[in-house]
Amino acid sequence: MTMPALQIINLSKKFKDFQALFPFDLSQEAGEMVVLQGHNGSGKTTLLNCISYLIPPTTGEVKVAGFDMQLQEQEARKHLAFVPDVPRFFLELTAWEHLRFIAAANESLDGFEQRAEKLLRDFNLWHVRNHFPHRFSRGMRLKLGLLLGLIRPSSVLMLDEPTSALDQQGTRLLIEELERHKAQGSAILLSSHDPALSDRLADRKIILSEGHVRFEPVTNRQL
Repeated sequence: MTMPALQIINLSKKFKDFQALFPFDLSQEAGEMVVLQGHNGSGKTTLLNCISYLIPPTTGEVKVAGFDMQLQEQEARKHLAFVPDVPRFFLELTAWEHLRFIAAANESLDGFEQRAEKLLRDFNLWHVRNHFPHRFSRGMRLKLGLLLGLIRPSSVLMLDEPTSALDQQGTRLLIEELERHKAQGSAILLSSHDPALSDRLADRKIILSEGHVRFEPVTNRQL
């Protein structure tokens, strides 16, 4: 039996008396894309932060490529790429140096220069590759955050509102990148209000409302 790329068991989050996320389970296979939807404040970012252990969950287990995020964090994080809605950067590194650092940390320097140049050109950041991200606009910072998730291999790729700073062309390019990652076997979990992503790529949808999770199949995916 093939091991799920991402396995979530009884995951929940409570902030004092507020139940932000009620317990739920998820098993996601390699090459499967799940889109997380819900209104602002429904708990989407909390869910993704708990899966990545940026916020420790109140209950539950998360396994990435079979490695427990709490007990085997170093191994689990090798297989997990997460781009939050507000990416953070090192003050001392340029955009190019950030990409190289992430690629090196994940043992993915083979062909790095060609891959990095293509991503930077595609997302209109090539001209600022030697600039520092803290001088970028919000949209440019969000684009660079996406590229840091795409430049490295991953068993699970998680993205929080990845199209919020992209124009129509940028969204199209992101869809092409996600299609490539799916074909290579990455499980993709992302939150989005953009119907283009779910209509084109989603295999399943998670609808989040007041911390409650509901799963919906995708029946009319566009090809």
